Amino acid sequence: MLGVAVAAAWLDPDSGIRRWRDLRAELEVAEQRIAGLEARLSRLRVDAEALVDDEFAIERAIREDLSYARRGETILRLRAGDPPKPWNP
Repeated sequence: MLGVAVAAAWLDPDSGIRRWRDLRAELEVAEQRIAGLEARLSRLRVDAEALVDDEFAIERAIREDLSYARRGETILRLRAGDPPKPWNP
């Protein structure tokens, strides 16, 4: 009898159990997103600390963000998804 009542509640859209399952799934997705954002924040903190006193990190940031190059250097931009093309000097 108890099994039938649980099965009926599980399948009944108005019982709240389905909504609870949906909310648990949303919570899991949110927790995974938070973990990813925390990892990204940690990497950004390391990068920010490097910008304080690491001249190489400062130069790299300037080159990447502002697309600067030294005299005589050539910048190559590769777009994601473009197939590699053969190089003929």
